[in-house]
Amino acid sequence: MAAPIIETCHVACCANRTPNVVSWSREGTIAFGTCNSVALYDPQERRVVAVLNGHTGRVNAVQWVHREDCAPESHLVSGGSDNRLILWEAQNDKLRQSVECKGHTGPVCAVDALHVNGSNILVASSAADSTVRLWLCNENKQAECLHTVPFGSGFMMDVSLTLLPGSKVPILACGGDDSRVHLYVQSNGQQLQKAMSLQGHEDWVRGVAWTSISGDLLLASCSQDCLIRVWRLRAKCETDTGEKDNHTTIKMKEDVFEVRDTVFAVSLETVLAGHENWVYGVHWQPALYKCGELQQPLSLLSASMDKTMILWAPEEVSGVWVEQVRVGEVGGNTLGFYGCQMSPDGSMILAHAFHGALHLWCKDQDKEGEWRPGVVISGHFNAVQDLTWDPEGEFILSVGSDQTTRLFTPWRKQDGKLPTWHEISRPQIHGYDMQCLAMVGRFQFVSGADEKVLRVFQAPRNFVENFANISGSSREKLLTSSDSANLPEGASTPALGLSNKAVFQGDLAPKTTDDQQFNSISDQYQDSYFHPLNMTEPPPEDHLLQNTLWPEVQKLYGHGFEMFCLASDSTRTVVASACKASKAEHAAVLLWSTSSWCQLQTLQCHTLTVTQMAFSPDAQFLLAVSRDRTWSLWRRNLPTAESPEPQFSLHAHTGKDNAIHSRIIWSCDWSPDSKYFVTSSRDKKVIVWGPCRLENTGNSVLPPEIKPCSSVLDVGDAATAVAFCPLLCSAKSYLLAVGLECGRILLYQWSPDQEFMGGQDWIRCAETDTLQSHALAVKRLRWRPKAGQAGCENNKKDGQTDGESETEEESSWVQLASASTDHTVKIFSINKLAL
Repeated sequence: MAAPIIETCHVACCANRTPNVVSWSREGTIAFGTCNSVALYDPQERRVVAVLNGHTGRVNAVQWVHREDCAPESHLVSGGSDNRLILWEAQNDKLRQSVECKGHTGPVCAVDALHVNGSNILVASSAADSTVRLWLCNENKQAECLHTVPFGSGFMMDVSLTLLPGSKVPILACGGDDSRVHLYVQSNGQQLQKAMSLQGHEDWVRGVAWTSISGDLLLASCSQDCLIRVWRLRAKCETDTGEKDNHTTIKMKEDVFEVRDTVFAVSLETVLAGHENWVYGVHWQPALYKCGELQQPLSLLSASMDKTMILWAPEEVSGVWVEQVRVGEVGGNTLGFYGCQMSPDGSMILAHAFHGALHLWCKDQDKEGEWRPGVVISGHFNAVQDLTWDPEGEFILSVGSDQTTRLFTPWRKQDGKLPTWHEISRPQIHGYDMQCLAMVGRFQFVSGADEKVLRVFQAPRNFVENFANISGSSREKLLTSSDSANLPEGASTPALGLSNKAVFQGDLAPKTTDDQQFNSISDQYQDSYFHPLNMTEPPPEDHLLQNTLWPEVQKLYGHGFEMFCLASDSTRTVVASACKASKAEHAAVLLWSTSSWCQLQTLQCHTLTVTQMAFSPDAQFLLAVSRDRTWSLWRRNLPTAESPEPQFSLHAHTGKDNAIHSRIIWSCDWSPDSKYFVTSSRDKKVIVWGPCRLENTGNSVLPPEIKPCSSVLDVGDAATAVAFCPLLCSAKSYLLAVGLECGRILLYQWSPDQEFMGGQDWIRCAETDTLQSHALAVKRLRWRPKAGQAGCENNKKDGQTDGESETEEESSWVQLASASTDHTVKIFSINKLAL
């Protein structure tokens, strides 16, 4: 089989902001909804192994279909805001869309499923249309809605399915906004019949979960009243029913119902109080095999908005349920946990939070009863708007509508395992949606948000040291390259502020004596929440929030509206910026000097928003494309004694008469030799223009006319991003990546010498498949500036002789990073030899 051209190296993503969106399989794979997709994450390998695209709305509920015998699951069910349920089935080690259930008229918020009658799957779903539906998915890949239970104007927040003890009759528990838990049984194989309602909670019931223990069923329910109730359901034998009431013994009140001549009794087992805020999720420890037989550990995990998870279990002697372990977050301005899951062997517990972050704790093998935070994936929880590689190609910076700037880099482990990508810093946590960024040095960047100000950030000393530890680089080399003497230790945001303030070594010294007098009220409150960390592994979420900010070193004022795009030149001396505009006066491009941060020039040409800009690799040209469907090309003037700072003048532009694009031009980029540039538009066209310099001449002789050098490439969908690979495919062809509005990424080879009238100059080399593609529009594509795979270079230890073949194999790879509206950043490795 031929080697794949495109391989997914990393997917940075996080869980959706809904309670039932994470599920852990018996095999150890964590499935969670991220935007409109379902991500499958392997916590041992610490990477996303697959992304399932099928929903057209946000995924709100995900559940593995567990088997009674604890065998690995082969099915997964998901429900979304597109009012649909999708049943995914494992085929050839990959999950494929098997059955679709349509019928709900509102977003699906909870799902559960179990295997019945061999290969059939019974699915229960709750939705915002105030109904709970029961579906049967058969082996012929058909779905039938067996029954719909209406709840009038009420909503059911969670559903849980299991089989009644001693029978194959399904029982369904629903928890809703009427503060009750409703039990339904499917007695005749079709319809659901109400068995009873369990009262006791005093606020909305947020989660319900069944488990089976020595012939009885236990049902855990959690609520916004901060309490968890555990109910026991058992089959009453004839001796129980024949007994007369004995008034001398105290026992819990029992509610009874009958199914197929069997009487079942439900009683309250215990009430668990320990959380201080709404309890959003409960999860029983999965059953496991011990000494060849299946055992159900009596252990319950709960997650709450008070930012804690508690592991509950009954004491061995008294049988009283008590708190065994409590883990959680301290500080920060985040909300609490939305749900929880436990690994199949009970050694790891996971919570997902309001901002999508996954929080993992692992049982410490050395210390009994101790749990420590584990390394887990992270990503943006809203659309990713822009990204860039650092000049050395060792890390990626991305900005998103979730108001954060995040830094991802490969983690080189000491044990020689393959590096995995992780977020190791969150340089900017803002109060406005982030829009664009540009690197202006190895550890310096400029970012723009939905505000009129540009902000410049520089990495603190603590980041440079930790980056060296995690990426395996030389700390001394990095510190000398970044002027370590003047670097602050870190940064923190003052209360009610938006600017990250530098924290120096002196600021970290503890305050003086206990009986100090406060001169003002503000002195009572700590100004810096930063604590320097010495990291040897990627940090957990609470550290990312508080201890990995970068100090803001400059603000740039000049634009009249919200920032839209940024670009910096290859010499890192000039930054170009543009803002949203509906008039020509606001559509000007501003140029800034990176040495003085003064405004150098205002370039006016366009009449509407400039959507993207790019400097040529030789830094002689600046290209801008706009919503007015035209592009403009600006040439750097030769420096003079009067103006040593760089100045640009208009060299060429398209107008209404000669513009080929008929809709907004979204993206542009330069060929690595600065000879051609490419534009892509909503009109589905991709066009290469040039030549911008003539062969065998210096920069002094300019070509007479810039015109289309390629045939018009129709890519079949709005082309929202385009990028030239910085490494030539061969002497006479260039490699381009085109990102589409539907989420696919196409690779094309373009040959300038080919006759372009018949479209012979374009060859489609590859495209991302359904599992690799984004679910929504691609916002930005960026190639790694160097050949090879980030984090894989120099992985050979000393004394190994096959270094040359290793280097040769490495250089056959190039990497492409993509940002998308579907909240993900993806990194693809492309095999040049397979092209």
